[in-house]
Amino acid sequence: MKFKAEIDVMPHDALLDPQGKAVTNSMKNVGLPEIEGVRIGKHIRLFVEAESLETANQKVDEACKKMLANQIMESYSFSISQI
Repeated sequence: MKFKAEIDVMPHDALLDPQGKAVTNSMKNVGLPEIEGVRIGKHIRLFVEAESLETANQKVDEACKKMLANQIMESYSFSISQI
């Protein structure tokens, strides 16, 4: 079976996010002063061939831990759907 994974990787809340801070500060300049606390992360979509949803979950989790997220600085979450 083929599955599609949608993965979100974000910096830990306790860490500084200079890119997010810059965007937050720029919101005032574009007329959106009510927007604050911007955090910048990444979104990853991938496809995985697996025997079951459980196996697909394991493979995606392993990919996140080994390559897609730096667990010292980032957290991740994902959802998987069969296609």
